[in-house]
Amino acid sequence: MPVIEISSLEHPGVEVFSTLTEAQLRNRLEPAKGVFIAESPKVIRVALAAGYEPLALLCERKHLAGDAADIVRRCAGLPVYTGERELLARLTGYVLTRGVLCAMRRPPLKGVDEVCRDARRVVVIHGVVDTTNIGAIFRSAAALGIDAVLLTPDSCDPLNRRAVRVSMGSVFLVPWTWLPDTSLSDLRRLGFRTAALALTDDSVALDTPALKREPRLALVMGTEGDGLPREAIDGADYVVRIPMAHGVDSLNVAAASAVAFWELGKRE
Repeated sequence: MPVIEISSLEHPGVEVFSTLTEAQLRNRLEPAKGVFIAESPKVIRVALAAGYEPLALLCERKHLAGDAADIVRRCAGLPVYTGERELLARLTGYVLTRGVLCAMRRPPLKGVDEVCRDARRVVVIHGVVDTTNIGAIFRSAAALGIDAVLLTPDSCDPLNRRAVRVSMGSVFLVPWTWLPDTSLSDLRRLGFRTAALALTDDSVALDTPALKREPRLALVMGTEGDGLPREAIDGADYVVRIPMAHGVDSLNVAAASAVAFWELGKRE
């Protein structure tokens, strides 16, 4: 399909990049028709390499033969919409990072058993709704050896456009899925012990030897505001903390995840 020049915000076919909300893109009623938006050439390349199916491209004209040239070639036969930078920014509501967006098909959602089948170290994201934090957690998980990510239903969607971009495509590299509820019963059934990251009087340091000897361990993390709910803390096998200095009592959840993943990745 040839490159399609758009000159109007109402051009047929571009609504996936403009008028559809994140909830509409996700399409919970018909998951097989769900779509997400990948932003920037690097992120799009990671998604393509991981086997995600592209549906359409929106690209600034100058990038067609520049940063996005290889992506345009790989997406031959798909609609490639282009126009001036200012028009595309008005269409999407934001300036495109590195000048290109790709609408992609959501893959079928995997079950907890499948995602955790060969995993030793997993993280449970419990109620984290900030897209930047979700993306940063995934990026740290991919870099620091976390085998899988599980999210409670009240957490942010990892395929949210901003979460995908902040993760630099790491959401395509680490297996993930949704827990059916906020319970950790599925993990215990699969032989995982759970460690709640929380500031309590009886919490132990994250580098405790017993923790590292666990053959299968799930680190449970809550929001930086309220942290984990009491029931998640009380139901965990361990309650762990990151030692702090200078009177600081906590870290942002994204920073805390990087520290915790690094520590869990160290071997006895």
